[in-house]
Amino acid sequence: MLPRKSIIPEEYGLPGLASRMPRKPVFRDRVNKARFIAKNGSCNLAHKNIREQGRFLQDVFTTLVDLKWRFTLVIFTTTFVSSWLLFAMSWWLVAFAHGDLDPHRQTDSYCVTDVKSFTSAFLFSIEVQVTIGFGGRMITEQCPAAITVLILQNIVGLIINAVMLGCIFMKTAQSNRRAETLIFSRHAVIVVRNNRLCFMIRIGDLRKSMIIGATVRLQVVRKTTTPEGEVIPIHQIDVQTESAVASNSLFLLAPLIICHIIDKNSPLYDLSAMELQCSDLEVIVILEGVVETTGITTQARTSYVSEEIQWGHRFVPIVTEEEGVYSVDYSKFGNTVKVATPRCSARELDEKPSILIQTLQKSELSHQNSLRKRNSMRRNNSMRKGGGSGSLRRNNSGLLSPKVQFFSSSDGSQSLNAVS
Repeated sequence: MLPRKSIIPEEYGLPGLASRMPRKPVFRDRVNKARFIAKNGSCNLAHKNIREQGRFLQDVFTTLVDLKWRFTLVIFTTTFVSSWLLFAMSWWLVAFAHGDLDPHRQTDSYCVTDVKSFTSAFLFSIEVQVTIGFGGRMITEQCPAAITVLILQNIVGLIINAVMLGCIFMKTAQSNRRAETLIFSRHAVIVVRNNRLCFMIRIGDLRKSMIIGATVRLQVVRKTTTPEGEVIPIHQIDVQTESAVASNSLFLLAPLIICHIIDKNSPLYDLSAMELQCSDLEVIVILEGVVETTGITTQARTSYVSEEIQWGHRFVPIVTEEEGVYSVDYSKFGNTVKVATPRCSARELDEKPSILIQTLQKSELSHQNSLRKRNSMRRNNSMRKGGGSGSLRRNNSGLLSPKVQFFSSSDGSQSLNAVS
């Protein structure tokens, strides 16, 4: 059976009208993506399937420094015990070759006195390498082989001690230890400053010893696809800051706010507030400088994902002057306040500057309305307080006797008298 034709043309029907209506952009929910840099600065990266493992042994010292403390201590303990056992075997062989282990020997010429077993040779090896010298065992000039073993053990012991002390010193004086007192704000903010959208973070140093030549670098890490179809999973884009443009280092005496102006060269130029929440970008912050006390270059890192970027917020001031001294309140280090900020992207703000004016006007009107409401509430409260005494007056006046009026005639005229 053929379908019945409609009297209304197809282009004016519901499907045709719906196809021509402008559709709002649909934002997909952001998929939880792994961070490239954790908040504490550690890199979230795993190295797998490394075939040339021998390259790590070519730089043994750096490998020992990079290892965790428990592995380092196990390696050094094993090295010391192995060296003691190795030279204990050497001392036992020297004594065995010279005949010092023969219990029926009558001569007094020994290579090492009081070395009668492997246990005594092991104790003598520890005394020689650690230079304890209890005095019960010692070598004599009767055996040149014993003198040679003594020289070799001293050289090997000095090398092991030097490597161990250097490794422990480097592990305790690593640059990341100083970075523990370099702090970053928990959230980043995007707000209008000098009529431009800006991305801002706050950094600070908890120690009084300063970081010399401090510099801050920002990078945006995101997954991109080239026009040729190549997928770059970790595309690092450098972001310029005000200090980098001025090519001057930071004077990190007090907490500072690092500002990045979102302009045409910024990777955040096309992102609005809604698009930012749906994006998978990550902003990496790197703070570098030289430690004033040790002269070691240190580096502190952190990152901000889209959920940690607050649109339309501003950091509260934390530096105040008290009795001639500048005071920093670190309890408010990461606190922000909400301010009027356009929700559009920086590109739209540059194309339509009136958006910023309208936003500021709306903010001013809302502020005035809130002030009016506040004043009216205060006025109503004061009237309620004053209205209680007025009602008492009215109630007391109702208890008074009413005025009685009557007429009395005298001399043909009428006079009005009132008696209370």
